[in-house]
Amino acid sequence: MSEKPMIVILGPTASGKTRVAALLAASTGGEVISADSRQVYRGMDIGTGKDLNDYIVEGVRVPSHLLDIAEPGTAYTIYHYQHDFRRTRAEVESRGKQVIVCGGSGMYLETALGLYALPEVPPDPDFRARAAGMSRDELVSMLFSLTQPHNTTDLDDRERLVRAIEIAKAAPHEPTEQVLQQRIRESEKHLVTGISLPREVVRERITRRLQTRLNEGMLNEIENLLNTGVTPEELMYYGLEYRYLTLYVTGKIGYDRMFSDLNTAIHQFSKRQMTWFRRMEKRGIPIRWIDGRQSPSDIASEIGAMISG
Repeated sequence: MSEKPMIVILGPTASGKTRVAALLAASTGGEVISADSRQVYRGMDIGTGKDLNDYIVEGVRVPSHLLDIAEPGTAYTIYHYQHDFRRTRAEVESRGKQVIVCGGSGMYLETALGLYALPEVPPDPDFRARAAGMSRDELVSMLFSLTQPHNTTDLDDRERLVRAIEIAKAAPHEPTEQVLQQRIRESEKHLVTGISLPREVVRERITRRLQTRLNEGMLNEIENLLNTGVTPEELMYYGLEYRYLTLYVTGKIGYDRMFSDLNTAIHQFSKRQMTWFRRMEKRGIPIRWIDGRQSPSDIASEIGAMISG
């Protein structure tokens, strides 16, 4: 079965892309596949911004995928996502439905667009035995001798560092520029749209949404996860809300500092997202930007017009 063109909706955090994707799916009979690196985890709803109610359109839940598929405390990697995305896309298309990809995680979006063919690499027991006697600096040096890591957080966690080396050893070379450009050209068949907002609007939305989520019980979510056996260190691994709220819940920082530091961190994260999207454009992936100050229904209608046009 040949793969059909997808619709991609990307944008920074708090841009309202989930609701737009749901409305578009409802109007086209499509299904949404998430491209978010943290929304894969069960029980991590408010902190990751799943906004599950946004998937309900006129009382009906729009089909959505790759949400709530991993246990908190586990490491769900881009390699897992590639496998799950390909399977899910094939299932949606086998039903004759339009695939709508929605998210803000740059590497996940590029993987969905087919820019990378990441190998399935089983653990290497012999290498892991040798790695146990190696220092972190030796492991980092080995990784950089094999590849230029996409995700530098691999360097901060020993288990992820060892896993990154296993994968790099199995496929030591990045795609050549020629291969990468060919994949970018192939991705042009997809409609990639982006929700654009003035920086001050994004900042205001982020701060307002953070306060709303705290009011809706985000701290309770953190406490519940800790009570189920997820350690503070495991929660903080997921960054942003989970880092700062865990520090607050465990008494490491006060409420005012938690709110201020977290608010600043989310603003910085939003800027990094936009930097990634601009990088996608520079590499040759066309993004059709839409004014995010419109209502979600108007944005969905605008994307719908692009499809029919």
